[in-house]
Amino acid sequence: MLNYGGNCNTGKQGEDVRGQADGGRMKEEATSRMSLTAQYRKLTALLLLAGCVAALSTPATAQTAPAKPAAKSASSKAAQDLRTASLEARLAYVRRLLRTSPLVDGHNDLPWAMREEKEKPLDVDAYNLRRTTKGMTDIARLRQGQVGGQFWSVYIPGDIRDSGYARVQLEQIDIARRVIARYPDVFSPALTAADVRKAYAQKKIGSLLGMEGGHAIENSLGALRAYYDLGVRYMTLTHNVTLDWADAANDKPRTGGLTSFGKEVVREMNRLGMLVDLSHVSPGVMSDALNTTEAPVIFSHSSARAVANVPRNVPDSILARLPKNGGVVMVTFVPGFVSQRVADHDAALNRLRDSVAKRYPGDNDAQFKAVAAWRQVNPTPIATISDVADHMDHIRQVAGAAHVGMGGDYDGITETVQGLEDVSTYPYLLAELVKRGWTESELRGVAGENVLRALARTEVVSARLRKERPASTKTIQQLDRKITP
Repeated sequence: MLNYGGNCNTGKQGEDVRGQADGGRMKEEATSRMSLTAQYRKLTALLLLAGCVAALSTPATAQTAPAKPAAKSASSKAAQDLRTASLEARLAYVRRLLRTSPLVDGHNDLPWAMREEKEKPLDVDAYNLRRTTKGMTDIARLRQGQVGGQFWSVYIPGDIRDSGYARVQLEQIDIARRVIARYPDVFSPALTAADVRKAYAQKKIGSLLGMEGGHAIENSLGALRAYYDLGVRYMTLTHNVTLDWADAANDKPRTGGLTSFGKEVVREMNRLGMLVDLSHVSPGVMSDALNTTEAPVIFSHSSARAVANVPRNVPDSILARLPKNGGVVMVTFVPGFVSQRVADHDAALNRLRDSVAKRYPGDNDAQFKAVAAWRQVNPTPIATISDVADHMDHIRQVAGAAHVGMGGDYDGITETVQGLEDVSTYPYLLAELVKRGWTESELRGVAGENVLRALARTEVVSARLRKERPASTKTIQQLDRKITP
């Protein structure tokens, strides 16, 4: 039953009005009072009846229309209140949000930290995650950071000398898988976006694997498929070393982008359902990959070059192409990649090291003292949460909030951003975004929904391509060296 405010009845509101009229005439004669009261009652009834008829004849849309601006105004006021709220209030808001939306980080180098542990290298049991570790990652801090999904990097260097890449790559995959298996109450192996959501619903951390560097496939698409079968769900096309088929951002270019074989690698990754990761690659490779891929790309741990001008970051020309592709830049927490002041300081330090090496060739002690003296008067600047948020704001402005994520690079770095020292601190970054006016849906996206969308879309593309074409048997000899087997 529709309620038009209670004015169509003769209940308490009508009695109050009549009582006020009668009280104002108590000194009049009884007959006059009765006459006036009767007239007033008649007039009141007519007015109330007219009001009800008008209300009933008004379309429902017209009656409810004024409520919309009011609701919008209330929502706007709530958002304004959050922007000006205390850090504690913003953190409480973020923590409530993360109880219903997964936080998924794009890059954590814990498996390499375990490999490099001095006392017991490669020993997953000895590197006890139920205790506070020497590094940046353990179970207590993951829980404090409300991590719901993690791409564990199975990184290997691009300049291994003791053997081929495959041996070390397989060992790193083995370490990551043993970590996940050792803590079944905490980690759940994940191969798909749905697996991550299922783990999150069970209050576990959906655990995916990401390879960091295409050198590990040793120019073999068969090796690429084998890594996929072992659980790898993204591959960074290069690390810091230029490959036969792709240029690295921090190495001398040789190919000008992706070669024909490099493009075939991207196509086969699309067919498999493996995310193409463009962190570490040159802008030419970024562009060629976007021209080739049929699925969204990711940057598992990169930031915006317009904010910090270093080769590892993403130019605006590439950011502008992400809305069409559906890809995500997972902003990293590496101080030298998020703060221009830190980047400039690091560049000056590298120039100094080159200079003293030439000045004191072979004299390590003299070189060390010269660098130490310089650092004494040139302390490293501090990168802050605000610096990281600046990158997110910029990517949001150029590409849109749907293309922003987080890739901390924890346990793969030696210096950290102030306020983002370990895996417990993600909520503080999101609280900074609340302060800057990011909406609830945008915060859910940057926390994890954006990268899960990209992964799910990659799975859809894979399902189609597997029906359309078989596994590629192309070789680098055929495509780049024009050698027929």
